[in-house]
Parts: sequence; structure tokens; C-alpha cells
Amino acid sequence: MERVNIAGGEHPTASAGMTPTRRRFLVGASVVAGMVALPGLSWAQDKPRQGGKLRYGMNDGSQQDTLDPASWATVMTGFAFNGSLCNNLVELLPDGSLAGDLAESWAGEEGATRWTFILRKGVKFHDGRPLTPEDVRQSLLHHMGEGSTSGALAIVKQIKQIDKQGDEKVIFTLAEGNADFPSLMSDYHLSIFPAKEGGGIDWQSGIGTGAFKLESFEPGIAVRLKRNPDYHKPGLPHFDEVEVVNISDATARLNALMTGEVDVIEDLDIRNVALVERNPRLKIVRTPSLRHLTFDMNCSVAPYDNPAVRKALKLAIDRDDIIAKVFLGEAKKGNDNPAASIMPFYAETPPQHAYDPDAAKAILKEAGLDGVTVDLSVAETAFPGAVDAAVLFKEHAAKAGITVNIVQEADDGYWDNVWLKKPFNASDWYGRVTLDWLLATSYTSDAPWNNTGFKKPGFDALVKSARAEMDQAKRAKTYAEAQQMLHDEGGVITVAFVSWRLAMTTDIGHAALGGILPADNHRGAERWWRTDA
Repeated sequence: MERVNIAGGEHPTASAGMTPTRRRFLVGASVVAGMVALPGLSWAQDKPRQGGKLRYGMNDGSQQDTLDPASWATVMTGFAFNGSLCNNLVELLPDGSLAGDLAESWAGEEGATRWTFILRKGVKFHDGRPLTPEDVRQSLLHHMGEGSTSGALAIVKQIKQIDKQGDEKVIFTLAEGNADFPSLMSDYHLSIFPAKEGGGIDWQSGIGTGAFKLESFEPGIAVRLKRNPDYHKPGLPHFDEVEVVNISDATARLNALMTGEVDVIEDLDIRNVALVERNPRLKIVRTPSLRHLTFDMNCSVAPYDNPAVRKALKLAIDRDDIIAKVFLGEAKKGNDNPAASIMPFYAETPPQHAYDPDAAKAILKEAGLDGVTVDLSVAETAFPGAVDAAVLFKEHAAKAGITVNIVQEADDGYWDNVWLKKPFNASDWYGRVTLDWLLATSYTSDAPWNNTGFKKPGFDALVKSARAEMDQAKRAKTYAEAQQMLHDEGGVITVAFVSWRLAMTTDIGHAALGGILPADNHRGAERWWRTDA
């Protein structure tokens, strides 16, 4: 029997048999069961101060946003709710390592099919109720069951049973071994809410265990929060108040920062970087990430159900041109593999899909197609520069005999009405802590966010096999096969990998910024402070 004991708040080394592979850089003490560590983190040097208000301008709030954690799909809900109102069993630290949050320690045994989490003592919900194992159990069950459409479905479907033991232990029994299970508990949907008598959770009240209490919530407009004086992390949070406002238009968002209406804005347009850098009151914070920007083709819808069309479109886009003109060089070229090169188990997937309109035209001709016409749905909220990238793609594809009709969708409602619905659309993926998590969330046949409609039993079998494999060399080989299959046959056109780029006033202080999730792994409200407080 193998046990893995990890104390909360430390940076442990994975135990024998669970040590992640060497790929691109050495993954060791800063990684838990295959988690990614991010280099080049952003730093500020001033010391934390208490008080003041944080005003954050987001770009993706939706009128469909709710307090129900199963439905969260925007940065606004992730930052305001998961990162401010609530906590998970575990937390992603800025360097990508895992630390205890509501759990102070955990242990895996029986081939990583059984995981025991010991809860932190003294944690209270905002209404004074103590945290119990039943709260954790019901919070996970909320995402499970027949008909669930939760964004965490790929995670919770692995759970066969959840048991309680005493006042502090929660025991998960999995259908099959998963060495990465503790890291999955950091998923932002898996926030812990108070259990109701008779089952279920009370998410409607907005009562959590987090650093802030809910003052008001207007879906798609604003969230207002007030400091929790009884927070279980000593000295946190620093702000007295937090206001998160949705400003979808990039120009309006920048104006709000320039005029002092907000302190921080998400996704600064690359064309405005120089303007911000010239302002002595403002700064830009770049954080390396797993984020990748894509044009996604639904493999189950014509003409994208034809492998020849998918291959031709991958060769009909000049990524170098887009990176130079749209991202001004601040991006890394993609190759239709969603895994970032800094992730454990990343594999190179040859050949590089370089721009080759003649080859694209030949592929279509061989398939009996005399040109193809496609409709590409885009909006600036999909990712900064998405519309300009689509315009360039249209020009590139024309040389291959492919007509790309650009459908410019409304920013408001894009993630509700276009993503997962229109067959060819621009998307913005934040990556996941582990490769299994990334693939199971977005690319397996039953993935809840399968925007490409990629359904291939052979691919599903590879992902399932790698998940339970304890031999790291075999695991790496299996993941490499899966990535190659996506590259060759999948529906994702990975345009580029980019860093997070925040613009903020110099009055906002911060230490290391995490880059796995946006806004300091959603924890900016808890971790940052005002230097003028």
C-alpha cells in the first residue's frame, strides 16, 4: 500500500512512483502529482498594507452568471466567487504548487483510488457555522448525478463514493486510480458551500468561507464584497472592500483605468500597451501562463466533419503573421496541440502546421472539393485581437481557395450564445493544472466543454489509460499518442499561447502572481493590497 502525505502550505516532493516526468524543465518540489510550475512569475517589492478598496474591471461577465458553482464559466465568477467568497479543499500557489486550504493535509492509498482529506480546524462560514465534512461532501455531490452539466463533470465523474469519518475527515473512493486527484480539488467549480438539511448546498445565499462576504450581485454587471474579519488565513485579506465590474468593451475598459474609475483591468489590448507604459501612474503585469487562443471547428458538423477540411484549414492560417501583426510578437506559435510546452507530459507533435496554401488546396482537391466556404464566429471578448486575427485568417485562407466569412458576434452573451453552439468559433482557453484535466474537460467524448465536438473512442481510451498509469515513462508515451492524435485529427486550430497581461494602477501592490488561472489564480482580491492605504 502506497500512501502520499502532503501537509498544507508546504512545497512537497511527490513520493516514489508518483514523481512527474522531466519535460522541458525539471518538475520537482514545486509540483504535486504532475502539476505545472510556472517560471518567470511577476513580482512587486512593497510590503502589504491593510485597508482600502479594490476595483477590478473584467471583460467577460454574463447576464447568465449565477452563484451556482456548477455553472461558473467566466473569469468574473471565478475571481469574485471562487477566489473571494469561497475556498476549495486545496489551493494553487503562485508558483503552481499545491497547498492546503480548507484541507490541512491529504493522503492517497490503494493505487491512488482512495484519498483522505483532513479538514482544517476552526474554519467558519460567513454566518458563523463551522465547516464540516458534510459541507464538503454535499458540495461535491452538487456536481454529480444524472443530468449534471457542471463544468466540473470531468472531475467528479471519477468519484465512486464520498464518505465522512468523524468531524474532520472526508474520504473519496475513485472508480480508478488517479495520481492527480488532489490537484483536481483546486478546480474553481469545486468551491465549498454550506450543506442544507436533507441534502444539497446553500449556494443561493452566497455564504462561503472566503476572504470576503457578499454585499450585492448584479449578473453581468457587478459584484460587491466586504472583508471577512474571521477569515481562517492570518493577516488576509488586505482590502476592506472589493468591487468587480464588467466592462466588455476594450476601449471603455482602458478608459475606466485611465480615469481612475477602476484600479485593475483584465486583458489589456496589446495595441494599448505603449500608452499604459507611458503613464507613470500605471503599470503592466505580465504573467506566464498555459493560456491558448484558438479557432475551434466542431468535428461533428459539416464541413468540419471532413478530416480533409480540418487539415486544410490548419494549413491555411499564417500564425506567424497573426502573432506579428495582432499580438506584436507577444505570443508563441501554436501547433494544434492544446498542451503548453511547460506542462508535465507535454509532447512535441510533428509536423509544425506551417502556412502552406498550396498544400491546403491540394488536400481539398484530393478529397474532391473545389474550395470550401466556412463561417467563423468571433468577438473581441473571445480573446483580445480575435476579430483582427480572423480578418488576417480570411486573407490567408483565400490563397488556398477557402472562403472564410467572418461573423462578428456581440460581445455580450458570446459565451452563452456562441461558444459550444456555433460550429466554428474563436475561443480562449486557460489551460488546466494537469494534462489529464485539460483533455478530460475539453477533448474526450464526454467532456463538458468539448467545443470541437471531437469524439474518438481511441483517444478516450488513451486518456483513461494514462490517468491510472503509475509508471511515468509509460504515462508520458500514452499522453504523447493522445496529443499527436489531437494534432492530426482534432478540430482545434491553436493560434497562439500567450501570457496574462493585466494593467493596473501603481497603487495596487502584489507579490508573485500565479498564471494557471487568470487574476492571480483567481486569488487577487485575497492576496493583493493598496500601497496607498
